[in-house]
Amino acid sequence: MGAGHAHKLYRPARSPVHALPPHCKIAAVLCFVLAVVATPRTALWAFALYALLLAAVAAAARVPAGFLLKRLLIEVPFVAFAVLMPFVATGPRVHVLGLSLSESGLWGAWNILAKGTLGVAASVLLAATTELRGLLLGLQRLRMPPLLVQIASFMIRYGDVIADELRRMRIARLSRGFEARGVRHWGVLAKSAGALFIRSYERGERVHLAMVSRGYTGTLPVPDAAAATAAEWTRAAALPAAALAVCLLGWTL
Repeated sequence: MGAGHAHKLYRPARSPVHALPPHCKIAAVLCFVLAVVATPRTALWAFALYALLLAAVAAAARVPAGFLLKRLLIEVPFVAFAVLMPFVATGPRVHVLGLSLSESGLWGAWNILAKGTLGVAASVLLAATTELRGLLLGLQRLRMPPLLVQIASFMIRYGDVIADELRRMRIARLSRGFEARGVRHWGVLAKSAGALFIRSYERGERVHLAMVSRGYTGTLPVPDAAAATAAEWTRAAALPAAALAVCLLGWTL
């Protein structure tokens, strides 16, 4: 799967979280998210404890709060959807600041915001402490279908290549005095998109032929890696174990 391909979410550092094997971290984040989703929405204190757990992980991983909060902006569309729920949902109504809001809609909005934010934050921490190559290797070690791993690997490899091709085409249009300013220029943009598709398709064929000529048979080689030790699994399990305890308390209290 190659090496040296970095992504903007990754934050290099030397920390106990960075040192954990990727598959341990992936399993820990998955179990944490399942515990969060299973928590009753009325247990408000439980979500505060989940946030404290993630804050502790971020501190151990040396991930600044600003770095984490900036990347949480990806959930803005879901926030917009949640904000509309109290206005469009049915059921008993409550009045807040002169507005008539649905009680079930308020709970639904809270459920989406709380659980969605915690899930996104956990994913951002996973990406911030694990390189892309490590994530792919971790998915392989967790027995994810090889075809899905290969698709993800190729997307990561050639996404930047296609983006760079698009950038060169944009520079070429600008050098010829073209600047899209209205509907009348959509035809030029459509032709550019078609040319980009053809170039990408042809590049994919050339890459596939090059891989076949080098012995590719439909599977990617898995490098030999030492299995995670019991101590590493124990450290990785600290987060989901604490989350499970909070979840159980949320159902019993």
